[in-house]
Amino acid sequence: MGAGKSTIGAEVAKLLGRPFVDLDREIEARTGASVAQIFEERGESGFRALEAEVAAEELGHAALSVLALGGGAVETEAVRQALTDRAATVLLEVEPDAAWERSRGKKRPLARDEASFRSLYERRQPLYAQVAGGRARDADGVVLAAGGVVVEPGAFSRLAEVVEGPAELVSDARVLELHPPSLALQTPPHVLRSGEEAKTIETVARLWRELRLDRGGTLVALGGGCVTDAAGFAAATYLRGIDWVAVPTTLVGQVDAAIGGKTAVNLPEGKNLVGAFHWPASTVIDPELLATLPAEQRLEGMAEVVKTGLLAGEQLWELPDAELVRRSAAFKTALCLRDPYDRGLRQTLNLGHTFAHALEAGAEYETITHGRAVALGLLAALRLSGRPTDAVEETLAPEPARVDRERAWQALKRDKKSTGGELRVVLLGDEGGYAASAPEADVRRALGELIAD
Repeated sequence: MGAGKSTIGAEVAKLLGRPFVDLDREIEARTGASVAQIFEERGESGFRALEAEVAAEELGHAALSVLALGGGAVETEAVRQALTDRAATVLLEVEPDAAWERSRGKKRPLARDEASFRSLYERRQPLYAQVAGGRARDADGVVLAAGGVVVEPGAFSRLAEVVEGPAELVSDARVLELHPPSLALQTPPHVLRSGEEAKTIETVARLWRELRLDRGGTLVALGGGCVTDAAGFAAATYLRGIDWVAVPTTLVGQVDAAIGGKTAVNLPEGKNLVGAFHWPASTVIDPELLATLPAEQRLEGMAEVVKTGLLAGEQLWELPDAELVRRSAAFKTALCLRDPYDRGLRQTLNLGHTFAHALEAGAEYETITHGRAVALGLLAALRLSGRPTDAVEETLAPEPARVDRERAWQALKRDKKSTGGELRVVLLGDEGGYAASAPEADVRRALGELIAD
């Protein structure tokens, strides 16, 4: 009681684009009586039986929703089992003092005196811990917990609490030197080359041959977006799919690449053309790891932060690191939960990326970094959208790139977001991003403005 489930639950439902059901209000609507009246007429046991019946029905729906349970629902074993079987359950945490102040005098049947209220609070804690797959204090926290994403300073030091059972580690040499994890591993770490050189079929084939995990094992990917992309794809395909845990160490990885289960490798013809959707069992994000990030690598990640801020309509790039990472990660997690297979709304996360990937292919992945390409791609997308480019120019200061124009154009036409021969790009409107077909001449001109003569 008093945790704010009704208020925050409605906010989460809006973020995830799902119906919101407040179980107590649903019970009142069905019976025509208030919770207090039902307690008075049927007693607590009668109310719990009715609550369990309605909860089972709501949890049994095929359609996804956000359900706020009454504080005592978990005292019924059938409800606890249904939550385990049917739901991603998040405990909305609240201190007992705050819960009591919010609940007192509200005609709540079980909040009539402080002593019994506090006793009830303590009695229920083990039950909450039993059913909760995550904990949160606000809407962003609920979204992150529902997506299996942990964003917390110091989380890296507790990695062993997340990775249970047999595990193998994939990383690169520099990251292992800076951030050696405390994990019990079955084999020595699998060391990949840094950057885009990690994202090749040859690299993944080597991983397939070296892995000794069975289907109960976990592959841990520690590093930047290229490491998590390649390792995640290896996990998606090895033994037809094993669990993996993403531990991003770069700003790009923490705000974008390691979230949402997109895994891929590159081909000479284009970026991320071979991949799979394979959501990590957990994504562990520790903003403190960014302290070792060189300035140029931070700027790479800021391109994704600016992109996210433009889509969210918030100046996320101006926030301190811990909050910047958390807000960006929560925004992406929400979109990915709404559209896990990139068939609709999630495509807006590609704002600027159609152009960026074309530039990278035009440079044969050698003379332009991903972050610089995204910064340029954002300029093109904003220009096509008729939107100001100040945020990109002031924060990222991108300069035109020297790449092969024709190679870049051919890569853009082959982009995986294009359908039926139509060029599709993500544009920015008043309500956020949207995918749209664009005239070939306009797209080609926008791409050309990004390329140095």
